Amino acid sequence: MSRIGKKPITVPKGVTVAIGNGEITVQGPKGSLTRKVHPGVRVSVSDGSVLVELATDDREARAAFGLVRTLVSNMVLGVSEPFKKTLEISGVGYRAELKGNLLNLQVGLSHEVNHPIPKDVVCVVDKQTTVHLTSPNKELVGQVAAEIRAYRPCEPYKGKGIKYSDERVRRKEGKKTA
Repeated sequence: MSRIGKKPITVPKGVTVAIGNGEITVQGPKGSLTRKVHPGVRVSVSDGSVLVELATDDREARAAFGLVRTLVSNMVLGVSEPFKKTLEISGVGYRAELKGNLLNLQVGLSHEVNHPIPKDVVCVVDKQTTVHLTSPNKELVGQVAAEIRAYRPCEPYKGKGIKYSDERVRRKEGKKTA
């Protein structure tokens, strides 16, 4: 049985949790999130905390037990304090610009890349080389950041490309001359 799944989730003030029809809805000052709950796991709210329990004792339910607890915990945290990812762009002529809900990237390709930003994600471009993404949905912020980074991952020789702000790029030594 999951040790993480057994822990209760404390609900901060201003956040409401509703459960019904196999879904859990969490509302707070920064937004509202809804997610389907695995049928082998039961979620209940009591005394300002959310408890996750096994409904059935089959292998699939036990595997989903800790996952469901973590997903609900991320929902509760996200609606009170949104999750944030920061991407840094480095390289000569590499830059980003926000045009409506499209992020325009110039990252050394033969064409400009226009990446659509979902409506739940707030994107801010700072100094054309830093992109800040925030959203109450942790999964969505991570997915959008990974898609943007995938256009030009940071390469190890010159360090050019798109990287997370907390990512460390291991630099390699170039070719030796004879």
